[in-house]
Amino acid sequence: MGGSPLLLNAGAGSLTYSASQFPMKRARMEEGMSRCDVLIVGAGPTGLVLALWLTKLGVKVRIIDKTAEPGTTSRALAVHARTLELYRQLDLADFVRARGHKVPAVRFWVKGDPRARISFEEVGADLTAYPFLQIFPQDEHERLLIARLEAMGVSVKRQTELLGYADEGERIVARLRAVDGRPEECAAAYIAGCDGARSIVRQTMDVDYPGATYRQIFYVADVEASGPAIDGELHADLDEADFLAVFPLAGSGRARLIGTVRDERADHADTLKFENVSGRIIENLKVKIEKVNWFSTYHVHHRVAEHFRDGRAFLLGDSAHIHSPAGGQGMNTGIGDAINLAWKLKAVLAGVAPDKLLDSYEVERIAFARKLVKTTDRVFTLATAEGRLADIIRMRIVPVVIPALAKFQPWREWMFRTVSQVMLNYRHGPLSAGEAGDVRGGDRLPWVAIEGADNYRPLVAMTWQIHVYGTAPATLTAWCREHDVPLHIFEWRPQHGEAGLARDALYLLRPDTYVALADTSGAADAVQRYFDERGICLEKAEAKS
Repeated sequence: MGGSPLLLNAGAGSLTYSASQFPMKRARMEEGMSRCDVLIVGAGPTGLVLALWLTKLGVKVRIIDKTAEPGTTSRALAVHARTLELYRQLDLADFVRARGHKVPAVRFWVKGDPRARISFEEVGADLTAYPFLQIFPQDEHERLLIARLEAMGVSVKRQTELLGYADEGERIVARLRAVDGRPEECAAAYIAGCDGARSIVRQTMDVDYPGATYRQIFYVADVEASGPAIDGELHADLDEADFLAVFPLAGSGRARLIGTVRDERADHADTLKFENVSGRIIENLKVKIEKVNWFSTYHVHHRVAEHFRDGRAFLLGDSAHIHSPAGGQGMNTGIGDAINLAWKLKAVLAGVAPDKLLDSYEVERIAFARKLVKTTDRVFTLATAEGRLADIIRMRIVPVVIPALAKFQPWREWMFRTVSQVMLNYRHGPLSAGEAGDVRGGDRLPWVAIEGADNYRPLVAMTWQIHVYGTAPATLTAWCREHDVPLHIFEWRPQHGEAGLARDALYLLRPDTYVALADTSGAADAVQRYFDERGICLEKAEAKS
């Protein structure tokens, strides 16, 4: 440390001192200081997934949360296809499917009648093993992740609050407040801010969080109900400028209602009750409410932090980006942040990759976050626009256009790819190179299922691997054996070409299953050059893992 300053944000004020000025005091603090590789602040889905992936990779983590217990209510519901694909790496996908509810389609209502239906299963059956929308409420989701994490020997340290941290160059020193109010210090190689929209990590980083707040008040209600809209599918009402949707939950007659209000009721959010919004639900969607189990209101923001990384600190999930719930993208995006960052932290901590590898986290994820916020903002603004023209578009044009578009295969695929996040790619990132067939470096590997097996089975391994569809040259086989890189050779079938893969080309897959390199030659030299240019050492990884 030498004489490096330590700045601790202690809430009411801050304390600045130099360790060289108080050597005995600092020595005592060092003696009682806890240590870990990564300190994760926030135990929502983003923080829990980060902890799970890092623990699986052999990284020592500490995860803290200032709450006394996991949430018992939640607003996040949807688990999309891309998240389920990635969850196969921890054998979580089947658990989520078994405990949640599979939504096969969405219906749009106008003037009390369902006017259009779009089937997820018909659209996505050739794109993913999960051609549906999975409903799995965040509170249940968190409990599953916590149980899996505890089975791996890691528990969330609750009622523990981050007050601030100092980046000392070689490490992070975080100041915490434990349940009994006593201060504690924790040294870590890195700190991950998964602590939500009011993130203390982001505040300590002094990173701006530009954006705005929607003027509408959102409400959410868990109900027991009956009627044509309580049939296991997703229903959305297009009648008015206020958003209204019915999401099915697991169990007969259970549903989650999500809507907005924008009139004088929005000025009294604190006193808004379900009775104030139930009329439209009952009249427009013909829902008979039998019991309200939970009702809440909240404001929604649309913001993206200016940076996702500052030295040894990172922002993930709502700490980094927040947006309209249109499309149910928020929780899935935070989970994607965690998986993107986890393998990179492991590589750098193991000494097999340079620090600049961690810069790719911000490059890849901030681009997606900005695009997502812009897209959801446009969709939400269109859905809630006011005025006669907006009413005409919503009630007359949309009910005609959507069914017409739904018959057009390219549009159906685009919609499913976008909402399910299987379209997400890192093509313009520093870790992406090459092109083979329709696949470019940075793409999600096309999913192909043949005779009950798919090419995603090898992706459960959190490691670099190479896929060849056709024949692999002997030099590539020898290189993979020498560097202990799994090589998976698939017998060429027409389905591979239909999915966009090139015959005999090589596809180098990152540990998070995205294509790093696509090369038509299939030559081992191309793979070696890829790693050399990025300073990634595979032999060292094997020795230190």
